[in-house]
Amino acid sequence: MRSYEPEYILVLAGDHIYKMDYSMLLLDHVESKSLCTVACIEVPREDASGFGVMDVDENRKITRFLEKPADPPGMPDNPDKSLASMGIYVFNADYLYRLLDEDCGDNTSSHDFGKDIIPKIVGQGNAMAHYFSMSCVPSAQFVPPYWRDVGTIDSFWSANLDLTSNMPQLNIYDEDWPIWTYQEQEPPPNSFPTHMEWMESFPIRWSQVAVSSAGSKMSNSILFSKVRVQAFCNLDQVVVLPNCEIGQGSKLKKVVIDRGCRIPEGTIIGEDPELDAQRFYRSPNGVVLVTQEMFAKLYNFEHIPKVE
Repeated sequence: MRSYEPEYILVLAGDHIYKMDYSMLLLDHVESKSLCTVACIEVPREDASGFGVMDVDENRKITRFLEKPADPPGMPDNPDKSLASMGIYVFNADYLYRLLDEDCGDNTSSHDFGKDIIPKIVGQGNAMAHYFSMSCVPSAQFVPPYWRDVGTIDSFWSANLDLTSNMPQLNIYDEDWPIWTYQEQEPPPNSFPTHMEWMESFPIRWSQVAVSSAGSKMSNSILFSKVRVQAFCNLDQVVVLPNCEIGQGSKLKKVVIDRGCRIPEGTIIGEDPELDAQRFYRSPNGVVLVTQEMFAKLYNFEHIPKVE
């Protein structure tokens, strides 16, 4: 990094979903003459124990920072909300280098941004808060800023299903502020009901599909590319990552399927909580994670062949 001789360094979180104009964040950092700027967002107080929580003064200077407190403090003007760090920072480069060098030589440090670096900066009086509302890119006027932390199975599943709603808060079709990603050149998805009695009951409702399916029912689901769903399946609130095949007659509800999985014919997941927890990983909110390794262990296979 030093070889580029940057004046400022922007540090981003890798497990968050949001739209932000970083130029506005950087401009705020420069104009405030701060050595460190921390992007922050208001979250419900009961959810704030999973974040770094801060207090700020009238000039947005951070006066206290608590990393994942058991009892998060509320905001003075809104005690039901806490001001949480988004894990997004702007540093003056030389200042960051100095902090990291000092932390590297500190044997008592856990070498963690939230636990060590940020509290030290706050203690030195060098940290400013940047409200997400100052630089967010909303999907529409009067729509609250969209931000999701997808560091858990529950939050990952929920964020994906957000996109199946009638008017999702995260607008992935926005041509003014597009989300750039790698696009493989794939054939279009197809769907072929295999029996006449299924043709009349073949809705795909509130779903995003990049999949080949044959006479199956899907609702409130996200299916990625190179996914094949065999006949007579029923998928509800399911997220299927790429290169998966779902065997004929399977019934899945509130499931996240990891990439490369082959779901055996007639598999039922999401109806028996105890059985799901024995076979797979079941989250506190009842979302079931299915991976290739779990099926290999379940059926005593050395490995499950990946769907190409």
